[in-house]
Amino acid sequence: MTQVKKKIAIVTGASRGIGAAIAGRLASDGFTVVINYSGDAAPAEELAREIEETGGTALTAKADVSDAQAVARMFDAAETAFGGVDVLVNNAGILKTLPLAETSDEEYDRHFGINVKGTFNTLREAAKRLNDGGRIVNFSSTTLALNMPGYAVYNGTKAAVEAFTHVFAKELRGRNITVNAVAPGPIATDLFLNGKSDELVAQFAKMPPLERLGQPDDIASVVSFLVGPDAGWINGQIVRANGGVA
Repeated sequence: MTQVKKKIAIVTGASRGIGAAIAGRLASDGFTVVINYSGDAAPAEELAREIEETGGTALTAKADVSDAQAVARMFDAAETAFGGVDVLVNNAGILKTLPLAETSDEEYDRHFGINVKGTFNTLREAAKRLNDGGRIVNFSSTTLALNMPGYAVYNGTKAAVEAFTHVFAKELRGRNITVNAVAPGPIATDLFLNGKSDELVAQFAKMPPLERLGQPDDIASVVSFLVGPDAGWINGQIVRANGGVA
């Protein structure tokens, strides 16, 4: 009986929150998962252990996605360990809400460095190295459609990611690689909850007609679909997974 080779998925920013949920879901779907992180190794290593204990395969890879050389080394590590990469999920990102007029040069550069250049770096590497028939999922945000005060710089980064998604899908013509993006609404993660009062969190929870915050698994399910066999005809699209907020 011929053993089917597992497909390899790199998930950036995968040590916690939505990224960790995506890594866990893809591992359960049968992917070998490369868990990218940029800071503390402990959560990434713990997630890898959990995946291995449930019969999956995982590798941790430290890389600041805003550093092109670090991204190249991450792809090198995946290729050395597993022979190639089939799926890229660009989940890594940061969010700090500030009025545009109060945003420092450093904060602006940090947001565009990670959210935009980080996505650019991984896409550029994927163009050279992703296996034909692969899948790419970028991350936008429903905040882009809501135009809320305090989100100008963050929304600017996500507008760039959506532009990359639409164009890159066409630039990979002939390789059977799909490029899509997921734009979550409010999701109950540390990134979203930190710094918000209980009242503000409750206000966000009431925004969707479904009257709850999204959960990381809600987004992991959408990513699972987009990288799976049933989404082969979905390409260059933004999936607004937000419970109906916008």
